[in-house]
Amino acid sequence: MRIFRKRLRYTTVKPKKKEIPDGLWSKCPRCNQFIFKKILEENLKVCPKCNYHFPLTCWERIALLTDEESFKEFYSNLQSLDPLGFVGPKSYQEKLNEEMERTSLKEATVVGEAKIKKVKVAFGVTDSRFIMGSMGSVVGEKITRIIEYALEKNIPLVIVSGSGGGARMYEGMLSLMQMAKTSGALARLNEKGVPYISVLTHPTMAGVMASFAGLGDIIIAEPGALIGFTGPRVIKQTIKQELPPGFQTAEFSLAHGLIDMVVHRKELKETISKLLFYLS
Repeated sequence: MRIFRKRLRYTTVKPKKKEIPDGLWSKCPRCNQFIFKKILEENLKVCPKCNYHFPLTCWERIALLTDEESFKEFYSNLQSLDPLGFVGPKSYQEKLNEEMERTSLKEATVVGEAKIKKVKVAFGVTDSRFIMGSMGSVVGEKITRIIEYALEKNIPLVIVSGSGGGARMYEGMLSLMQMAKTSGALARLNEKGVPYISVLTHPTMAGVMASFAGLGDIIIAEPGALIGFTGPRVIKQTIKQELPPGFQTAEFSLAHGLIDMVVHRKELKETISKLLFYLS
């Protein structure tokens, strides 16, 4: 009599890997540390390990520096045109449309009136997400208008710059002339003795730095911000020399007299508030 026995099959069940949802972590570009996004946001987007200041959007800047619900935006209907009919891999208009859809902004700057510790100010901020915060005719026009608003109302002006793109090549000379236009408006503001505080963030370069960003009565920078006209790599290739350590950082600029203060993001609003009190 044959006994048939079932052959038992033993299978190894591998435990399922726990999948980590995307978007929970950020990597610091300076120290390569992975940071839980909630912790990063609680720390005002400053790396807790190396103190790297991550870029902020224009709306995050407004929330950080102005009193809650005090900001009123001006000139929000202004949009760039394509005066040169720029031709490239993409037309200028296509580029603008993509940036508007991606950032939900119409341009690289937002301006308006706000309060900082109950002091009314004219306030402007550039956003590096929109074509690197570069200055075209609309950015120059909005910055000029908010300067003139500060002059008309006789209230302090605060502009936060985070523009790595300089003058916008898509608009040619119309972009370059914004440097003179914004500088001329600031000269009139200075003649009337209306205080202007310029805040430089990473990066503030080229035509923006060479115009309104570099003309503050007090110029403040965040730690580690890249500040200058031409980038360090281009300068090194041009002069064929090694650049000093920390060249074009906020700390280097402070040591050489280009700016007045380097202030941590956590202390920025309080510092601006004190300066407004002193200058007023």
